[in-house]
Amino acid sequence: MSDYIVQAAGAQDQVRIYAADTRDLVEEARNIHGCSPTAAAALGRLLTAGSMMGSMMKGEDDRLTVQIKGDGPAGRLLVTARSDGSVKGYIQNPQADVPPKYRGKLDVGRLVGHGILNVIRDMGMKEPYTGSTSLVSGEIAEDLTYYFASSEQVNSSVGLGVLIDTDGSVRQAGGFILQLMPFASDELISRLEENLRQLPSVTSLLEDGHTPESMIRLIMKGCDVHFFDKLPAAYVCDCSMQRVEKAIISIGKKDIQEMIDDGQPIEVGCQFCRKKYKIEVSRLKELLDNAR
Repeated sequence: MSDYIVQAAGAQDQVRIYAADTRDLVEEARNIHGCSPTAAAALGRLLTAGSMMGSMMKGEDDRLTVQIKGDGPAGRLLVTARSDGSVKGYIQNPQADVPPKYRGKLDVGRLVGHGILNVIRDMGMKEPYTGSTSLVSGEIAEDLTYYFASSEQVNSSVGLGVLIDTDGSVRQAGGFILQLMPFASDELISRLEENLRQLPSVTSLLEDGHTPESMIRLIMKGCDVHFFDKLPAAYVCDCSMQRVEKAIISIGKKDIQEMIDDGQPIEVGCQFCRKKYKIEVSRLKELLDNAR
C-alpha cells in the first residue's frame, strides 16, 4: 500500500504510538482544492493528523471531525475521518499564502493565525463528544499536542510534516502521534523526551527513506515496540446525490419553495471533492413534499 497508518504499543504498553505516510492523499487534496504551497502544508498536516486520530476509533460508522477556526488568511480548516483510515477535508481560502519564515520553511502558523481548535467524535451515541482548545501556535502539531493534554488529559507528542516540491506538488507528507498511558514511568518519559529532542523533522525522516515503522522505532529507541495494526490511508469523499437531497430537505419548505419560484435548476457543490450536483425544478417540487 502507498499511504498507510501503523499502530503500535511500546515500553510494556506504557505508550501508544501511531505513524503515517500520507503523501498521495495530501497531493490529491492539494489538486482538488488548488492549494497554494502553505495552504497545502496546513491542510496536509490536518489531514494527516485526522487520519491517525480517526484510526483510533473502533466502530465502523464512527466519525471524527477536526475543525480549526483561525483568524489568519487560511480561514477555516475542517477534516473528517473514519476508523478505516479514510479522510477528507477542505480549507476555506485554498489560494491564500504568506511569505516563508526562513530557508524556505513554510509559515503555517501565520497562515492559520490565532483561534479555536474543535474535535468532535461521533460514535453513534445520543450526543457526539466535543472538545475545544485555543490554538497555541497555528502550526497544528503543537495545537493538537496541547489539545490532547488539556481537553482529553492525555500526555502526547504530535509530529506532522508536509514538504512541497519546487513545482508546487507534495513531495513528502506524514506524521506521528505518541500518547502516554496514565501509568507511564518518569524514567520512560525522560527517555522519550530525549528521543524526541534528537528526532529530525518528519519530512526529513521521510526524505531519508524512513517508513512509519522505522519512525516509530526511532521515537521508541531503547524501548520494546509491538506493531499491532496497519491500515491504508486515503482521501475519500462519500458525497452523493442522495446526501445532497437530504440536505436540501433539511432546510425547510420555505427555502425550497423560493428555489422553485426562481424557476431554475440549482447546482450544489461538495466542499470536499468539488463535485457539482444539478437538481431540476421538478425534483425540487418532489423534495418539497418531504420537507418539514
